[in-house]
Amino acid sequence: MNLINDIVALSDEMQQWRRHIHAHPELAFKEFDTADFVAQKLQEFGLEIHQGLAGTGVIGTVTRGRSNRAIGLRADLDALPIKEANQFSHRSKNPGIMHACGHDGHTCMLLGAAKHLAQADDFEGTVHFIFQPAEENEGGARTMIEDGLFERFPVEAVYGMHNIPGMPVGSFGIKPGPMMAAFDIFDIKITGTGGHAAMPHLTVDPILVGTKIVEAFQTIVSRTINPQEPTVLSVTQFHAGDAYNVIPNEITISGCTRCFSESVQTQLETTMQKVAVDIAKAHGASVDFRYERRYPPTINSEQEAETARQAATQIVGHSQVFNPKPSMGSEDFAYMLQEKPGSYIWIGNGDGEGSCMVHNPGYDFNDEILPIGASYWVTLVNNILPRLDG
Repeated sequence: MNLINDIVALSDEMQQWRRHIHAHPELAFKEFDTADFVAQKLQEFGLEIHQGLAGTGVIGTVTRGRSNRAIGLRADLDALPIKEANQFSHRSKNPGIMHACGHDGHTCMLLGAAKHLAQADDFEGTVHFIFQPAEENEGGARTMIEDGLFERFPVEAVYGMHNIPGMPVGSFGIKPGPMMAAFDIFDIKITGTGGHAAMPHLTVDPILVGTKIVEAFQTIVSRTINPQEPTVLSVTQFHAGDAYNVIPNEITISGCTRCFSESVQTQLETTMQKVAVDIAKAHGASVDFRYERRYPPTINSEQEAETARQAATQIVGHSQVFNPKPSMGSEDFAYMLQEKPGSYIWIGNGDGEGSCMVHNPGYDFNDEILPIGASYWVTLVNNILPRLDG
């Protein structure tokens, strides 16, 4: 690997930062200590600091030379409501909260790049280091944009990165077009007529109606969506009843969908509502249907994806940068890519014994990749914003 020597020298320091953040995780829009830690480090590095976008967002800015070009580099700050199972010394000190997705590592790779670039003169232009709150479920990227992120910190392109367990250390995944799916949620309340379980003929059983709806939903993807459009519809909650001998008056069903296009999102929403309403009506029940579009698909622009590929290749070599299949997981960096050209790259977190996927109580970010990710960020900046002659 062709890592940047000064970044490698920061490895122990980045590890200390990362383990401090891991031990003090905070949930979406409550990353107060994490944001203060990041802001303090950026200030120590000599960057211009802005706090408060989306509540706990932090922007660090460094400018070199006369160029008016600018790019944004983004990392996420928040943790998950998971009880950590690990027993190492840097395990979570906040009960029921842990960094189970590697945002602690993402933050520290970007901090390492910021420290290096604050002292370097190999580029010319402006870099905005965007530390975003609330990636997990709450759309912090959208909130930052609504708060004026790109008006206050204009950029020509924006770049993000995420670790992927199972991908070898020293590898990257990047492609133009879809990288991650849209994420939508739905809630359905089915109201029937409750009554005694011994006399079901006097009721309209919402549990029966609900099972018919769940069963019918399984045919939407297989029989109404174009099979060349990857789509997932998952019912994840079914809440009904409180007693052995009572048919309840109402039940609720919830879940999520994943796809890669707005047209499929619309088709899913329309078809699901029609199926639910028609089945309920046929059984004498009624339905309240709610479908919420959470995250759009993460779509890399072609030029910026190639730029990211070239930077990754300089670090790890051509054979270690691959063209991945899109993931049905989702990422709110998608909102930034709707506003600006850019790309989202995956960095291998390791595939050794004991590794596990993100959102698992036994997960931990692999500190071995900190200098790899930070070297990627610095190489990307130097490639996009080369120093002007004269």
